[in-house]
Amino acid sequence: MSDEMILVTGATGKTGRRVARLLRERGVAVRAASRSGTPSFDWTDRATWGTVLEGVTGMYMVVPDLGSPRAAETTAAFARQAAAAGARRAVLLSMPEGGADPRHVLAAERALEHAGMDWTVLRPRWFFQNFSEDFLYDPVLSGEVRLPAGSGEEAFVDAEDIAEVAVAALTEAGHAGWHYELSGPRLMTFGDAVAEIARATRRDLRYVPLTPEAYADEQRAQGVPEEWVRLSAGLYEYVRSGGLASLGDGVQRALGRAPRDFSEYADTAARQGVWNT
Repeated sequence: MSDEMILVTGATGKTGRRVARLLRERGVAVRAASRSGTPSFDWTDRATWGTVLEGVTGMYMVVPDLGSPRAAETTAAFARQAAAAGARRAVLLSMPEGGADPRHVLAAERALEHAGMDWTVLRPRWFFQNFSEDFLYDPVLSGEVRLPAGSGEEAFVDAEDIAEVAVAALTEAGHAGWHYELSGPRLMTFGDAVAEIARATRRDLRYVPLTPEAYADEQRAQGVPEEWVRLSAGLYEYVRSGGLASLGDGVQRALGRAPRDFSEYADTAARQGVWNT
C-alpha cells in the first residue's frame, strides 16, 4: 500500500469515480468527498473542509460552477487550506473556453497555481460518456438526438482517459505545472457521434440539428430551468461556430499513448448493453 492519501471531490461523477477506482487499484488510499459521505463535505460550507483535508497528501478537485465568478475564491480558499494541512499535489478538472466566461475559469486555475502545491490543470473536451451516463442518454434511447450544434466539430474525449491522466499527475513525477488539453484522437460532429452509436447498437438513431431558438423552446417545454437553457445553448453554439474544432495533445503528453477513439467507446458500451431498451 502507498502512504499517500488522495482526496477525490466529485467522487460520484463521471471522472471522480473513475479516478477513485484507478487510485485504489494502485493501492492508494482514497477519501471520497461528498455531502452524504463520512465525514461530510460541502463546497459551500467551509466548516466541513478541515475534516476531509486531514492527512491528505493530494487531491482531485472538481469545483462546482467553475465558470462562475465565485469559483476562483472557492478554489483559492480550499487549495490554500489543503496546502496548509499538508497536501503536496492537486489536480484541477477545468474546462475549455466556450459556454462560460473564460476569465472566471482562468482565475480559478490561477488560484490553484498560487496555493503552494504541485499543480496540474486538466482541460477536457466533451465527454464520450455524456451519451451513456448523462444528459444525452435519454435522447439516444429515444432514437433522436436533437441539438443546436449544427455541423460543428468537437474532439470528444473518454472519461477513462481523463481519469488516467489525473491519476498519473497525482501519483507520478513529471506532471507538475502542466496544463493538459485533453481530447480524443479526431474531430467529430454530433452527427458523427450519433452515427457511431447507431452502428455499434444496430439501432435506427439519428441526429437532428435544431436552430438555437427551436432547441430553447423544446427545453422550456420540457420544464428545463431557464438558466440551464441559456447555458447549454451557449455551449452548443460554441461547438456550432467551430470554437472547439481542434485537437489537444494532453493524453499523449501525460500517458505516452494515443487517446481512445469514440468508436471503441461506442462498441464497448453497446456490448455492455448500456443503450438496451
